[in-house]
Amino acid sequence: MKIKARPNGPLLVETGGKCVHSYEGGEDTQEQEFIALCRCGASAQKPFCDGSHKGVDFQAPAGELTIG
Repeated sequence: MKIKARPNGPLLVETGGKCVHSYEGGEDTQEQEFIALCRCGASAQKPFCDGSHKGVDFQAPAGELTIG
């Protein structure tokens, strides 16, 4: 699994093709290779990124974490 921090943007999480998001008693399954998680705090779709970082002048360095 890899998690990549995009420069001035979201965390991209490699899902392996499937991701299950549990929340407030519900569950959502997404079938995609990557999901983008908000790290600026401004997204209206938390924990997912909606591009709000572009409008709030969010700045953070890039990075990568490999697990396994």
